Amino acid sequence: MAFEELLEDPVIQKYLHELVGPKGMPVAAAPPDGEVTDEELAEELDLELNDVRRALFILYENDLASYRRLRDEDSGWLTYLWTFQYQNIPENLEEEMYRLLDTLADRNEYERNHEFYLCEVCSIRFEFGEAMDFGFECPECGSPVESMDNEMLVTAMEERIADLRDELNVDASA
Repeated sequence: MAFEELLEDPVIQKYLHELVGPKGMPVAAAPPDGEVTDEELAEELDLELNDVRRALFILYENDLASYRRLRDEDSGWLTYLWTFQYQNIPENLEEEMYRLLDTLADRNEYERNHEFYLCEVCSIRFEFGEAMDFGFECPECGSPVESMDNEMLVTAMEERIADLRDELNVDASA
């Protein structure tokens, strides 16, 4: 296997697991050298063909696998020969980190610019407008909702944003 060293990294293992799920992980964790058919992978890994095809399709959608299609001259059947392209994983992970940074920055701004109320019985959080519409009572249990301090959440997001910016070499003022 050409990507053994890459697959030993726990971050990459987690990334692949998030993509293909537990049923597809044997496919993602055992990329063969060269081309392989989905039927060969299913037989080699003792998996259902649909699970193998699902994992291959997800890897294809994320630019981690490609295929070449061959048509049998006699039967007209199509055979897909798959090639794994795990050299794209570092670039994909970097894109994921940028996406996470943008999402966290947006959420942080939302948390900083809104006031929240909490029903401590149901653990339901309401924005100020929602709480006001419900007369500052929980619509589920009727208990009064209390003002909620989200400073710990905001602080944790800011720390994670700073870590991501540092790791991606992103200027905070940019």
